[in-house]
Amino acid sequence: MLTTAHHLDDQVETVLMFKGELSPEDFREGLTAIISVKVAEPQFEGQTKTKLGNPEATSAVSQATAAAMDQYLEEHPKEAKTIVEKIVLAATARAAARKAREMVQRKSPMGGVGMPGKLADCSERDPEKCELFLVEGDSAGGTAKQGRDRHIQAILPLRGKILNVEKAAQDRAFESQEVRNIYTALGVTVAQEDESGEKHMDLSKLRYHKVIIMTDADVDGSHIACLILTFFFRYMFDLIKNGYVYLATPPLYLVKKGAQERYCWTDAQRDTAAVELGKGASIQRYKGLGEMSEEQLWQTTMDPSRRVLRQITIENAAEAERTFSMLMGDDVPPRRAFIEENAHYANIDA
Repeated sequence: MLTTAHHLDDQVETVLMFKGELSPEDFREGLTAIISVKVAEPQFEGQTKTKLGNPEATSAVSQATAAAMDQYLEEHPKEAKTIVEKIVLAATARAAARKAREMVQRKSPMGGVGMPGKLADCSERDPEKCELFLVEGDSAGGTAKQGRDRHIQAILPLRGKILNVEKAAQDRAFESQEVRNIYTALGVTVAQEDESGEKHMDLSKLRYHKVIIMTDADVDGSHIACLILTFFFRYMFDLIKNGYVYLATPPLYLVKKGAQERYCWTDAQRDTAAVELGKGASIQRYKGLGEMSEEQLWQTTMDPSRRVLRQITIENAAEAERTFSMLMGDDVPPRRAFIEENAHYANIDA
């Protein structure tokens, strides 16, 4: 596609002469093409199986699209200028993202810089025995730090809702302090692209083999968990692939009567417990993890012998790709349709 630059007018060529370096990925950034290809034995590449790997198809498509683009750019100089400006913008963003990634690499614990200030680390050094809880806010983080098993459990409080990386450019993602803290605490560096175009992380320095997302059992907590999962899916996919990512399941209610206590995770469990304990039973609705005492949080959510963890797995990578793009991306209509179809109750106009 670089050859098409020779057919642009002087004004467009001036745009191309910027100080950075152009890469093929800058030309493909934001490019969508609908191509019909018939292949007898298709071979797909990558985790999401969205890339066709047949070399004969690659050659034919490249030749056809190059000829079509040559003609289009010659006949539409105004549109050509817009396209080239977009290419320059993509190259600039890529350079900024590279600098941000390099900063993340330099701030890794293996590079000599200390751990995030809010990280309460564990004393165990065997990654297979260690757990890192990503906790929503300082209040819940403080309770978790008091209630944890300090030998194997580390706590990293996150400030508010982390960046939605599905909508943000790479440079913004890597400039986020919360994202940097996660990289540093885990002891890993940014995923690197291999010869096949797949990005993989070096997990040899991973400090915890359980990364547990622990948020409030409400709508805001679910949103924060979804934002963190989006980050892991886009930038730390190998953690999910290897089974290292989990969701904690804190209770919604405590039903109590005298010395009898029942923790409940659903409305149905709450109603059943209230009936079993009888008249005079009190019901406490936990609005957040910070409302629990350290003993309660340990008993219900952190104690390995009693807690319930949900391991995050990817059974269908292509479907997961589509779902994250729909729910967390910029395209509103598909997300609205999904909410209207699946939500039990929702005011999507609020």
